[in-house]
Amino acid sequence: MELFEQIRREYEHGGGTIRGIAKKLGIHRRMVREAVLSAVPVERKTPLRERPKLEPAMAFIDAVLEADKQAPRKQRHTAHRIWCRIREEMPEVEVAESTIRRHVRERKLALAMIHRETFIPQSYVWGGEAQVDWYEAYADICGERELAYVFCMRSMASGGAFHCAFPHASQQAFLEAHEQAFLYFGGVFAVLRYDNLKSAVKKILRGHQREETTRFIAFRSHWGFHSEFCTPGEGHEKGGVEGEGGYFRRNHMVPVPQVASWEALNLIFTGRIQER
Repeated sequence: MELFEQIRREYEHGGGTIRGIAKKLGIHRRMVREAVLSAVPVERKTPLRERPKLEPAMAFIDAVLEADKQAPRKQRHTAHRIWCRIREEMPEVEVAESTIRRHVRERKLALAMIHRETFIPQSYVWGGEAQVDWYEAYADICGERELAYVFCMRSMASGGAFHCAFPHASQQAFLEAHEQAFLYFGGVFAVLRYDNLKSAVKKILRGHQREETTRFIAFRSHWGFHSEFCTPGEGHEKGGVEGEGGYFRRNHMVPVPQVASWEALNLIFTGRIQER
């Protein structure tokens, strides 16, 4: 609209010609003629193009996104996960991941499901630091939907991570998961960074000082690592492990896993960690 107004002003009051206005504004003479005839630009219709490779998968994608409305909020399909399922469940459909991403983005924009996160890359010494946290997910165990507390330890240098699920986020599970993670990584990190977990912290003091639980102090002394705790309310201080938990949940727990036991669920986790 502003461009058409400028064209009409130049033509009517500036004494310019169609050729001169087009050259001055860097536009085509056809647009100058359109602006002279009408102050309102003609609405242009975007032609609907056929998408022969995508169309066989569109009903499947819509069904998945519709089913996601009943799934836990943090265990809904990403475009990549939908593409993986299409390759597995519809091998006759040959469609690029980028095409699926564009279509899923269009559908999620229509459903207001888009959420963007920003990550800043950092550099770490190998074996120097890992971040530890719990996150929640759901699994169907013996036909019942159960809330799983998943322990995650993520190496900040390599990006490798260990995941293990428990029915309760108890201190016993917390310490047992550490030992399994150390076995998985083949050693102990020099520094482990935590949120202010009740399994490790009894009381938050001034600054970075913490009154830690007796059992956690003994455990840390036995394994010989140094612990650091994040500032309350500053989740970005352990953004690596929080991002890892979200990635693993979206890509390896969607759709919601159906298993016979907690041991079977952790065997699935082990297999999918090794595949990465």
